[in-house]
Amino acid sequence: QVQLVESGGGLVQAGGSLRLSCAASGRTFSRYAMGWFRQAPGKEREFAAAISSSGGLSVYEDSVKGRFTISRDNAKNTVYLQMNSLKPEDTAVYYCAADSRGGVPSRRETNYDYWGQGTQVTVSS
Repeated sequence: QVQLVESGGGLVQAGGSLRLSCAASGRTFSRYAMGWFRQAPGKEREFAAAISSSGGLSVYEDSVKGRFTISRDNAKNTVYLQMNSLKPEDTAVYYCAADSRGGVPSRRETNYDYWGQGTQVTVSS
C-alpha cells in the first residue's frame, strides 16, 4: 500500500512557475514508476508526465514538453513536477500516481495503482 500526498499548487500568473511535490509513504517507493496527471474543469483527466522507478527515463505529454520537468528523489520518497512558462490552459487539479510495475513510465491511467488527492493549479491570464 502506498499513500500519496501532493502539495505546491496555487494561483500563478501566466508565464510563472510552480513546483509540485508528491510525498509517498512506505519503503518501496523506489520500485514504483510515478506519473503526474491533470484534470481541467469539465474535462477528463489526462496524462502530463511520468518517470521510471530509477528516474532515468521520463515521458511527457506534448503540450507540456519543454515547459514541465518531472524528477524524483528516492531517498526522500518524493516526486516533483517543475512547471515553467505556465499558461491558463494548464489550470487543473494535478494528481500524482504510482505504478507498481515500475520500469518504463506509462501514459496510461489504468496502469497506475495508487493516486493522491490532487492539488489545484490555477493560472491567470
